[in-house]
Amino acid sequence: MKREALWRPRGWRALALSVIVAAAVLAPPAYAQDDRSSPREPGPVFSDSGPDAELYGAAMGYPVGARGTATQVDKLVGVYSHFGEIYPSRPVGRAMAPWQFKRAPEPSIAYSFGNERLNIGDYLKRNPVTGLLIARDDTILYEHYQYARTDRDRFLSQSMAKTLVAMLVGIAVSEGRIKSIDDIVSTYVPGLAGTEYGNTSIRALLNMSSGVEFSEVYDGHDDIARLGRALFVDEPKDPAAIVAQFNIRTAPPGTKWHYASVETEILGLVLRAATGTPVADYLHDRIWDPIGTEADASWAIDGSGQEIAFCCFNATLRDYARLGRLLAHDGAWEGRQLIPRQWLLDATTVRPGDGHLAPGVATSYFGYGYQVWLLPREPRRFALLGIRGQVILVDPTSKLIMVHTAVRQKPSEPGALREPLALWSAVLQQLGQ
Repeated sequence: MKREALWRPRGWRALALSVIVAAAVLAPPAYAQDDRSSPREPGPVFSDSGPDAELYGAAMGYPVGARGTATQVDKLVGVYSHFGEIYPSRPVGRAMAPWQFKRAPEPSIAYSFGNERLNIGDYLKRNPVTGLLIARDDTILYEHYQYARTDRDRFLSQSMAKTLVAMLVGIAVSEGRIKSIDDIVSTYVPGLAGTEYGNTSIRALLNMSSGVEFSEVYDGHDDIARLGRALFVDEPKDPAAIVAQFNIRTAPPGTKWHYASVETEILGLVLRAATGTPVADYLHDRIWDPIGTEADASWAIDGSGQEIAFCCFNATLRDYARLGRLLAHDGAWEGRQLIPRQWLLDATTVRPGDGHLAPGVATSYFGYGYQVWLLPREPRRFALLGIRGQVILVDPTSKLIMVHTAVRQKPSEPGALREPLALWSAVLQQLGQ
């Protein structure tokens, strides 16, 4: 079986059986945590356990499950590392000429959280992390996996994919395929003409400030649930018609920030129409191949074959790190500017007059750029975030990045990012010289 192929099992029973067989055949062996105090060669460290491992299905080998069971806690580890096999997906092939990270011995990293002084090993024991990688520019400093996941697993991005979409929009603008981000959406997607989203600028969508009503609280009854149910089906449906159902404007565009995944979905439609190319193929040609990725990736597609732009890209931890390194270099890779530098600066900076996007205003902590989260204070730092603990943190000044994949039991939890951010702060302080 080729993992790259689009996979569309006909029935639920066939799907479940196929996934179980694929997991058994393709899953690499689990390795015990290397807890030796003696020096060892730098490299990834694997564990077949993790916090609450039994709750996450350790006794059953972390089963993958199927679409109907994808959100069950004992299936999360399997689903979040096999999503591209459960759902129809478009492959994103690895680079023809892989670029390799260097390695350095693991540093000792201590951080403060609450009244406790902890180390990075404690962090892994306290948090349901499937993979954690820290790199400084071209050198990996730390790479650990839990729950029998390895460096060959492709981890689900969730909303980290939104930043990929924004970067591709910037490339499309530089190529003249999108004339201006101040163009309204219906210029590129005629199917949205006459709707509120059709009359919204691309810029407002990039900043999630369209003013169109959309609820995203992850209770199973909100607008994001309605959108997901409409897109994650095998039957061909017009994605423009699906997003057109959200058609009530409550604020003027560009005046109020409100998180709405549907806006990234519309950006994906703009990209497909403007470039004449599937979003995953455009990503491969403009970013994934040039940065020397080592493994195939995939992007989930809807029944019409359109990438589900607001989520569901799947890649290995080190390939996410390559993406983080590209962003840390403001879109440049080994002397070649893949994403326009000014676009990266604009994407990660709040413009004068856009105070509603500023850190502490858009949210109590983060600000928001072009589909990317902005950390407060100088120097400029930013993050890609996804539900259940998917994070890429980027510091362009030191070229430090941290890639964090996880399986938190709830999609969104108040305060869930406090401890990862405490660890990141310590990484910057201790390794950022």
